[in-house]
Amino acid sequence: MIQPIEIAAVAGGTLQGYSNQVLTSVNDHDVHISVMDAPYFWHLHPNSDETFFVVEGALALDFDDGSVELHAGQLLTVPAGTRHRTRPLGARSVNLTVEKANAATVQCDAPPHWTGPS
Repeated sequence: MIQPIEIAAVAGGTLQGYSNQVLTSVNDHDVHISVMDAPYFWHLHPNSDETFFVVEGALALDFDDGSVELHAGQLLTVPAGTRHRTRPLGARSVNLTVEKANAATVQCDAPPHWTGPS
């Protein structure tokens, strides 16, 4: 029988650090839950868009030309090939992300002119 996934229970099991796990797959995409209390590294996905939906807390998405803040209930899609990094605003954030299954993640340097938080 098909069973629901308790997002709060999964998120509650992560108390410190960064966690990213696949909750479910839909067609050729994975739905991840990420729980973070520190910034993730700068990266890009050359073969997949990535959609972020904030469930708890707030999330900053840093880009070459600035940052966007998302709060609980807000959603944003980062186009494939766009350098970005995520970081919680506050103690932690809980986010759902959707990207192609097995999407490549390419770690990269911060933009040369980056003056935001490190």
